[in-house]
Amino acid sequence: QVQLVESGGGWVQPGGSLGLSCAASGFFFADFAMRWHRQGPGLERELVAAISSSGWSTKYADSVKGRFNISRDNYKNMAYLQMNSLKPDDTGVYYCQALRAGLEYWGQGTQVTVSS
Repeated sequence: QVQLVESGGGWVQPGGSLGLSCAASGFFFADFAMRWHRQGPGLERELVAAISSSGWSTKYADSVKGRFNISRDNYKNMAYLQMNSLKPDDTGVYYCQALRAGLEYWGQGTQVTVSS
């Protein structure tokens, strides 16, 4: 059974940090690129960060460059998103996605709230 389970969300004040994790099971994790998306209140889902299957290549949305870091551990079947200098605009539900040609899997999401 394929599963992606996000964790690590919560409430944080502006300027704070949070680390999200995505635990994968039921498929060969090392074959899949991983992405983090978010959906803010009343907004469409947007791509935040992506990492290649090997972990050598990463990409970020302009809005999070220099603040967020995506990583993965193919031995542990885990993907991560470290979020620093958080802003209220970073508030939303964060989803991890596993992607390979012809296949994609999604987690259920974890809420991140940035407010004072």
